[in-house]
Amino acid sequence: MCAARIENLVTSGTFSLDGGTWEVDNNVWIVGDDTEAVVIDAAHDADAIATALDGRTLLAIICTHAHDDHVGAAPELSRRTGAPVLLHPEDLPLWKLAHPDREPDGELTDGRVLTVAGTDLTVLHTPGHAPGAICLHVPELGTVFSGDTLFQGGPGATGRSFSDYPTILESIRERLLILPDDTVVRPGHGGSTTIGAEAAQLAPHTE
Repeated sequence: MCAARIENLVTSGTFSLDGGTWEVDNNVWIVGDDTEAVVIDAAHDADAIATALDGRTLLAIICTHAHDDHVGAAPELSRRTGAPVLLHPEDLPLWKLAHPDREPDGELTDGRVLTVAGTDLTVLHTPGHAPGAICLHVPELGTVFSGDTLFQGGPGATGRSFSDYPTILESIRERLLILPDDTVVRPGHGGSTTIGAEAAQLAPHTE
């Protein structure tokens, strides 16, 4: 029996890029058990995330991409817990906009497997929303953490610097829509969905 469970914390703050700033709510995902956990996207509020961890050992702070609303609290959470901040290297230019004086601690590469509470999380490189955007597939939990690559209702935004619409469609088609239809999609913002539901909506756009 899989010991890991999924917890969701919603934090609020701002997203800034290309000279604009917007108010946003972000999903922070915690995967683990009663003793250890990983955090997917340390957004906005290190205090709230640390409280949710409730003394568990934090093995890693995983960044689905480096937009400032997703990585804003990562250095502080790392400082408090000693957990490494992990990021795909192609997102370093975005990371440096948010944290010019602090490098990530390790690299997320396509196919890398991270293990917490006996449960494997596999990194899928899914560029488009950002060059180094990644998703995390967790077959044992029947889920994929999609960051801002795929939402309930379609692809993530591609109208700003470092993003590309054809690329995100290719990532979704080749890396996500091949997962089982009942796979729960847990995005960086908003409610969850399933691969099957999004495949039905995206079919005309991805053929």
